[in-house]
Amino acid sequence: MVKTKGSQFVIGDRPFYVNGFNAYWLMILAVDTSTMGKVTEVFQQASAVGLTVCRAWGFNDGGWRALQKSPAVYDEDVFKALDFVVSEARKYGIRLILSLINNWDGYGGKAQYVKWAKDAGLNLTSDDDFFSDQTVKGYFKNHVKNMLTRVNTFTNVMYKDDPAIFAWELMNELRCTSDPTGNKLQAWIQEMAFHVKSIDPDHLLEVGAEGFYGPSSPARLQANPNTYTGQVGTDFIRNHRILGVDFASVHIYPDTWMSGATLEAQLKFVQSWMQAHIADAEDKLGMPVVFTEFGVSTKARSAFNATSRDQFIQAVYGLLLDSTRRGGAGAGALLWQVFPEGTDYMDDGYGVVLPKAKATAGIMSAHSKKLLIFNSRCACSCRWGCRKKEEQSEDDDDLMFHDEL
Repeated sequence: MVKTKGSQFVIGDRPFYVNGFNAYWLMILAVDTSTMGKVTEVFQQASAVGLTVCRAWGFNDGGWRALQKSPAVYDEDVFKALDFVVSEARKYGIRLILSLINNWDGYGGKAQYVKWAKDAGLNLTSDDDFFSDQTVKGYFKNHVKNMLTRVNTFTNVMYKDDPAIFAWELMNELRCTSDPTGNKLQAWIQEMAFHVKSIDPDHLLEVGAEGFYGPSSPARLQANPNTYTGQVGTDFIRNHRILGVDFASVHIYPDTWMSGATLEAQLKFVQSWMQAHIADAEDKLGMPVVFTEFGVSTKARSAFNATSRDQFIQAVYGLLLDSTRRGGAGAGALLWQVFPEGTDYMDDGYGVVLPKAKATAGIMSAHSKKLLIFNSRCACSCRWGCRKKEEQSEDDDDLMFHDEL
C-alpha cells in the first residue's frame, strides 16, 4: 500500500512521486465485451510512458449501465467490469484512485441520491440536501461499505485489501453552493472520512476538491481564479485538516476558470495556483498535494492548441519538479484525460491519444523518467541530499541524477 510520511508519499521507505492520468470511463467500457479491450489498451499505453496512477469513477448511479441501480442494489455485471479494471491496472503496474460519487449529474451523482430519497417519500428541496439528510447519507455510507468490502471476482482480493488501489476519493469536485460558509460540507467530509477509515484504515483517502480557498483563508482568496469560486462551500485549508484525510487534491483548468484570458495570463495563473497549494500543503497541512485533474481544451474558442497545451503540461511538470528537487509536497499530477484510439466520440476537447500525440507522449515519458530515478534510488529521508552516482550499473549512463534534474 502507498502511505504518507510527512508531505511525501512512500512505498516502504522510498518516496513515490506520481505521474498519472484520468480515465473516468474505464468501468463503463469494460462492461461490454466489444470495448473492454480498450481498458487494457489504455493501461498498456500509459505504462509505456511511465504513468503510475490512474483516477477513474467507482460509481454510476441510476440510468444507463448503472453500477448502483437503486440504493444498495447493484448490477453484478457492472461490478465485475470494475473488478476487471482493478485487475488490469494491477497487471500493468498502475494504481487507481477510485472516486465514490459525483458532485455533478454525470453518472448519477448527488442528484440521483436525492431523487432516490424523494421517490421514497422524503421532502427534499435541493441537491445539496445530499450533504445533510440522514437517509441520503445512509445511502452513500452503504455504497462506500459495499465498494470497500467488494471481493474482486478476478483476483479474489477484497478492494480494501488491494494495493492496486492507490486511494479513495470521497466525491468528484464536491461543492455545496447553498452554504458558502462551508460548514455543511465540512461536517459531511468529517463524517464520511471517519466512515471510510472505519472500514478501510489502510488505504489513503482524499476529498476530491478542486482546491478553491474559502472563508477560513481570507488572505488566500485572491489566489482563486475568480470571486465565485470562493463561495461554493469548499475551503481548501479547512477541508484538508480533517482527521482521516491523507493528502490534498487540487484541479487546474485555466481555460474554463479564466475564459477569455490570454494564454500568457492563464499560464501565469497556473504558476501562482500551484505554488500557493504546494506551499500550503507543506506549511499548513503537512501532507502531499496531488493535482488530480489538470488539462486544457484544444477546441475552438480555447486559448490553447496542441502546441500550447504541451507548453501547459510542461509548465505543470516543471513546477512539480521544483518541489521534488527539495523533497517538497508537490507529489504529482494526473492529466485530464487519456483515451485509447477509436474513442473520439468521448473526447471533450481535453483528450490525449498517446500514440497519436507523439510530442505530448514524449513530454510525459521524460517527466516519468525523472521521477522514476528519484523514486527508485532514494530513501524518503534523502531530500535530494545525495549527489553521488552510487550503485550505478553500466546501463545507467544515460540517466540523470539528482543534481542534474
